[in-house]
Amino acid sequence: MKRFGPLTLFLLLVVGGGLAIGFLTAPGEWYAGLAKPPFNPPNWVFAPVWTALYVLIAVAGWRTFERDRSSWPMKLWWAQLVLNFLWSPVFFAAHRIGLALLVILLLLAAILAFLVMSWRQSRVAAWLFAPYALPQCAKNDHPCQLRTSLKSPSGSKTQ
Repeated sequence: MKRFGPLTLFLLLVVGGGLAIGFLTAPGEWYAGLAKPPFNPPNWVFAPVWTALYVLIAVAGWRTFERDRSSWPMKLWWAQLVLNFLWSPVFFAAHRIGLALLVILLLLAAILAFLVMSWRQSRVAAWLFAPYALPQCAKNDHPCQLRTSLKSPSGSKTQ
C-alpha cells in the first residue's frame, strides 16, 4: 500500500492541477468569438478527454518516478507538466496566441523527448504518454490558424 502513496500524489497534482487551471482559465467570450479551424472539437469533449489524459500523464510520471527520480525522463516529465499548466493561462487568460504557440512547440518537444527517453526504461510509461502527443499536434496548428483569422474590433488583423 505504501507504494501507491506517490501514485496518489501524482494523480492529485496532475488531475487536480489540470482541472483547477482549466476552471480558472475557462474559455470565455474571447475564445467563443474566434474563428476556429474545422478540426476544433466541440467544447463538451475537452473535460472528459483531458481528465483521461491527465490520469495517463500522472501514471506515466509515477512509473518514471518510481524507476529513477533523477533520470532525464523524469526531468522531461516535470518540464512538460510546467509547460502544460502554462499553456491555458497564456492562451485563455492572457490571449497571447503567439506565445501560446511557442509553449505548445516546447511542450510537444518535451513530450516527444520523454517518449524517446522513457522507451528504454519503461515502455509502459511511454505508451501511457503517447496519446498525450496527439492533442498537442492539433493545438500546434490551432494558434497558427487563429493568428491569421483573429480580428480586432476595428476589423484589422491583430497579432
